[in-house]
Amino acid sequence: MAFPGMIGAAMPPVVAYGWLLDSLIRNWALLSILCTLAVLVLVPLLVLRRYVNLIVNIFDDTPPPLSMDLRDYDRLEGQPVVFRAFDGHALHGMLLSGNEASPRKGLILFAHEYASDGYSCSRYCRPLLAVGYDVLTFDFRGHGRSAGEEGYKPRQWPSDREQSDMLGAIAFAEDYLERRGRPREVGLFGISRGGGAAILASVGLESVKAILTDGAFSSDTTLEYLMQRWASIFAKVRLIYENHPPAFWRFLRWLTFRQSRRRFNCRYPSVRKAIVRIGPRPIFLIHGERDSYIPVSQSQLLYDLARGPRYLWIVPRAKHNQCIIQQPEEYAGLTVRFFDQHLARDAEGTDPLGSDSLNLLSQPLADPAEIRRRRGAPAIRRVNSDRR
Repeated sequence: MAFPGMIGAAMPPVVAYGWLLDSLIRNWALLSILCTLAVLVLVPLLVLRRYVNLIVNIFDDTPPPLSMDLRDYDRLEGQPVVFRAFDGHALHGMLLSGNEASPRKGLILFAHEYASDGYSCSRYCRPLLAVGYDVLTFDFRGHGRSAGEEGYKPRQWPSDREQSDMLGAIAFAEDYLERRGRPREVGLFGISRGGGAAILASVGLESVKAILTDGAFSSDTTLEYLMQRWASIFAKVRLIYENHPPAFWRFLRWLTFRQSRRRFNCRYPSVRKAIVRIGPRPIFLIHGERDSYIPVSQSQLLYDLARGPRYLWIVPRAKHNQCIIQQPEEYAGLTVRFFDQHLARDAEGTDPLGSDSLNLLSQPLADPAEIRRRRGAPAIRRVNSDRR
């Protein structure tokens, strides 16, 4: 812009200042709109960026919950096997044969918890072996005898790698059964992360006839729950983190998983979505009442979404992955009864806890139901809800 007498010369500071001030006064409305938009856009973006970076770091570094010592049981030894995950990664496992004095009832695939290995089936599967079930147990990649994958670090969240491991184990079990002239039908028994992987791998597989999980969760909804807990630690303004709408947490959750996928080189599929997609599949969810790591509401959510025969057992006083310690006899009886009814299809079989024990854990009961232990021991309590 040219000014009289100033051709070819720089604009004096006083003149420039006056011209700028005059422009601001004449365009104050536009300036106000631009400043408002900048605040409305930049401030949330900065908040989200801070939240996402902190959450991804916690997502990566959060240690698993304290669990029972891995040597608190006598190991079972079986026939060593080696097979491939769905993506070709080599996995090690073993086949355990059921009691030869009992009728052959079926094959159960056991999926261990994070930071454990396939030998932990010894803690959970002895009653199933005793009544005639065979068990295939294996080590997820990066656990036990299964080698890790370069560039991938296993975490306590079920990723597409654990899903691939489960798919490979199911395919191996199907081939094993077919070669022996037995029906290509399996039951899945998963602990914590292994339970989530079992649900993820069951989508679209007709061979999976029944699923039992202990401490299972969906990474997306669990992360959202943990984000709201962590917010009080790293958010500076209490009014902000206490008044975020639900849509904010869902969006933040999406951003976190998007960032995690790039940073960790893997996906974390939604168990919540998978349990709907598996259709009317019998599922039995077990959860510790005092689980401070994965809240009971996570199993309740999965139970509410399940479409087939469904059972939920909230074990009093039990922490994460310690339900079997609090109620060992009932744990054994209910797991056997569940697979008898939905894998062996022995609805008239002997129920160690009474003929109605499993049914007491299912809807349409609206009030807590109890299965009284034999010999006057404490009761198993069912916490139920008809929420939809």
